[in-house]
Amino acid sequence: MTVIWTQDGIVENDPWTAADGEGAGLVSLAEALDHALDNTPLGVQLAPDDDVRDLAPILDRIAIVALSFPAFNDGRAFSQAALLRQRVGYGGELRAVGAVLIDQIPLMLRTGFDSFAVSHAPTVARLRDRRLPGIDLHYQPSVDKAAAGPGYSWRRRAAG
Repeated sequence: MTVIWTQDGIVENDPWTAADGEGAGLVSLAEALDHALDNTPLGVQLAPDDDVRDLAPILDRIAIVALSFPAFNDGRAFSQAALLRQRVGYGGELRAVGAVLIDQIPLMLRTGFDSFAVSHAPTVARLRDRRLPGIDLHYQPSVDKAAAGPGYSWRRRAAG
């Protein structure tokens, strides 16, 4: 069973999740771009090899972006999340789907994820009890400005 978790707790009635736990109403990047002229809000699920910059022309219509973690050791969605938040300017809901485990969630939060589709039973149990692993010190920047701390003068900035 897949549950949706946010920092507010378990989400009981998520409009983007079907009864079987799979994405309801989430479309692929190609489908989203094909319906660019429609005026309805979209939920888009990106594959790890999709270019997030392709969403820029329809960004105002996207209600949720789900980024896929096909395996625990595949971290491409971390980069996609940071790019969506920092370079593309996406401010809507960003969801992690796939192989989401408790050890990854603190870093996922730092890279901009808001919600998590979790099916791993021990992770679900820890999230229900609000027992996230604690990480007090960070050496990497954060998308979350409140948690980011002082800036990095050496870090390359996006032109803009």
